[in-house]
Amino acid sequence: MRMDPPMGVAEIGNIHWGPLIQQKPATTEALYLTALYLFDALGYRRFEWKCNNANEPSKRAALRYGFVFEGVFRKHLVAKGQNRDTAWYAMTDDDWKVAKPAFEAWLDPGNFEADGRQIKRLEEFRKP
Repeated sequence: MRMDPPMGVAEIGNIHWGPLIQQKPATTEALYLTALYLFDALGYRRFEWKCNNANEPSKRAALRYGFVFEGVFRKHLVAKGQNRDTAWYAMTDDDWKVAKPAFEAWLDPGNFEADGRQIKRLEEFRKP
């Protein structure tokens, strides 16, 4: 959504994962590949996730992927003629050191049953 190469910051946003891709390994893999490129290839310091504070599924997704909640910008935007509070999340290069191996372990085919169901949740791989 927004990239600031001199500062090493990129933002993801305005994502709509429809029913065909929701809760599928492909969504997690897409986020992993984006973070991998930003942190490992480009050397970025910060990956941001911003969403409508009323969008509970998006906020849960940010936390699931390893983003850290940083706060709410009240009346940050006007969207569809209404004030919108924006929840801010970020993953830094330090967070990536924990998130990357968790993503890789979660995405391993051995973490899935024959019917495609996960064995361990992504969050479990980040626990010490």
